[in-house]
Amino acid sequence: MMKMWGNWNINPWSYSYFEPSFLWLLCLLPIIGWLLFRKEFYRKADLPFSVPSFFQKRIENRSIVWVRRILILLKLSVFALFLFILAKPFRWKDMQIHPDNYAFGIDIMLAIDVSLSMQAKDFNPNRLQAAKNVAYEFIEQREGDRIGFVAYAGEAYSACPPTRDYVQLMSKIQEVNGFEMEQGTAIGTGLGTAVLQLKNDTLKSKVIILLTDGMNNAGQLSPLAAAELAKSKNICVYTIGIGSMGKALTPVVTPFGLNYEYQEVEIDEGTLKSIASQTGGMYFRATDQSSLSEIYERIDQMEKQKMADKMSQIDPPTTPNAFLNWLLFLVMLIFVMEFGLFTFQRNRG
Repeated sequence: MMKMWGNWNINPWSYSYFEPSFLWLLCLLPIIGWLLFRKEFYRKADLPFSVPSFFQKRIENRSIVWVRRILILLKLSVFALFLFILAKPFRWKDMQIHPDNYAFGIDIMLAIDVSLSMQAKDFNPNRLQAAKNVAYEFIEQREGDRIGFVAYAGEAYSACPPTRDYVQLMSKIQEVNGFEMEQGTAIGTGLGTAVLQLKNDTLKSKVIILLTDGMNNAGQLSPLAAAELAKSKNICVYTIGIGSMGKALTPVVTPFGLNYEYQEVEIDEGTLKSIASQTGGMYFRATDQSSLSEIYERIDQMEKQKMADKMSQIDPPTTPNAFLNWLLFLVMLIFVMEFGLFTFQRNRG
């Protein structure tokens, strides 16, 4: 019972269901069918006229019994169709909604500070590697989202545009170390570069997770100007300040090479809070790897809840005509066969 004519396609695997629990009742079909056929097996044809048992048996086998058995199958089919209708079948391609829900995923850009200070050792083994490890965990938890990656220091570049190829994405993140980039912390440039990766996208649900451990001290684009650009594109920005409280063992460039010294951790939390507030996001402070993991987990849950809320506002579509057409056809067929059986018995009476 897959296709009939034209668009009468009721292949159940081509549909999704708003109330799939009704489909569990299909498990009752074999039991109901067994009871009905068992009852039919033990009954004799209800012939209102007297004929020899030999002829009665032949009449049963050749006409009435088989008609009744076909009727049982048709009634079971009608019962199954009713269950499918109660389960509210639909196909995404038939729904007139914007695809900004979890079934289609969202677009996420990870903007990660890779400047020299991210080599500080207040995280194990350092801030940058800790940020990478937590980013991997976050990526693995997402399903159906396109995720991209922007690396920034004194400059910024898109290391990986939004993609669902998470293996490639994590490979690009692993490759970045920041040593070959112009040094500094261009928060505005990093955010602006991430916005450019999303601005032409048709999805409404777009998110940037920006992580830094310092103050904006490079780049031509200010952080708040970049935030305004993100806001104009309906992009939500979550900001994360990474670094312990107080002092941290931080790399310093000297005439003799790279040394590590204890320096005060300075994060422009005011600017990061403004970026988040301006774009409808939230600011978080990560002082160790555990809190950083919790922040990404919280962002993950917040975005999933947003998608669930949007899905709950979608009105279920009407039952596809294919199901109704088949139901009407089977009901009419049952009516015709019942009427024919009744007429046959009456004419024999």
